[in-house]
Amino acid sequence: MPSLKQIKRRIASVKSTQQITRAMKMVAAARLRRAQMNIIKARPYSHKLRDVIKDLAWRCDRSMHPLLDLREPKEIGVIVVTSDRGLCGSFNTNLIRRAVHEIEEFKKLDSSIHLVTIGRKGTDFFRKRGYDIIQSHVQLFQDLHFGVAASIGESLIDLYVREELDRIYLIYNEFKSAIQQNIIVEQLLPIIPEEGEGESSGVDFIYEPDPLNVLSGVLPLYVNVQMWRVFLESNAAEHAARMTSMENATKNAGELIDSLTLTYNKARQSSITTELLEVVSGAEGMK
Repeated sequence: MPSLKQIKRRIASVKSTQQITRAMKMVAAARLRRAQMNIIKARPYSHKLRDVIKDLAWRCDRSMHPLLDLREPKEIGVIVVTSDRGLCGSFNTNLIRRAVHEIEEFKKLDSSIHLVTIGRKGTDFFRKRGYDIIQSHVQLFQDLHFGVAASIGESLIDLYVREELDRIYLIYNEFKSAIQQNIIVEQLLPIIPEEGEGESSGVDFIYEPDPLNVLSGVLPLYVNVQMWRVFLESNAAEHAARMTSMENATKNAGELIDSLTLTYNKARQSSITTELLEVVSGAEGMK
């Protein structure tokens, strides 16, 4: 059994760890509130724009704009959105596992897979395993704003228009609540309408000044806004996962402290009992 001094030292160490995890939980909770407000504000516009664009993609001639062009998926781009820091439970592990699974499925199409990694965790994982990473972005969430998302969106549009990529998919964590995050896999480019959309109405749009100018302005905006929404979703989901993880760590530390305290008391009681027996035995021996 460890000595009383060792047990006491370990209790002090666990208490220090508990203070750190409790502080990290409070920080994550404060950041989550801000991130949650941002994503709640961005979702309605993003979802409405997505519905309009998909309806537009259904009605118009796909040859009108390169972002609507449907090609054979010989070159597939996969955007994997992870975090830069750890201590957020299975946030990154589950997403990376899902990304690897999806990549293996894409390879069955005899396609070349090219990765765009967002976040240090995903970048380090795929780089160490020899995946083809054409872009990597780290520390992006330290100063997250729409300009960052637009810059990445424009680079993806350029890759697609130059036909270096024939499909672009997003894999990210969607924020649902403080205790739930869903892993989402969705196609970003080309823009494909949902199955059955547009069948109930044969109404067409009138474009002013002309279809190409309208589509050239709206479609890139759609890509940039979707990238912005994905970053906000992942950011909020990361803070939620970290808050939950730190709460569990704080609770586990408390339970460990209770267990160590009980062990310390038992060891101390045993030590006192032994000393009393030695004193009594010595007194009896002197009679």
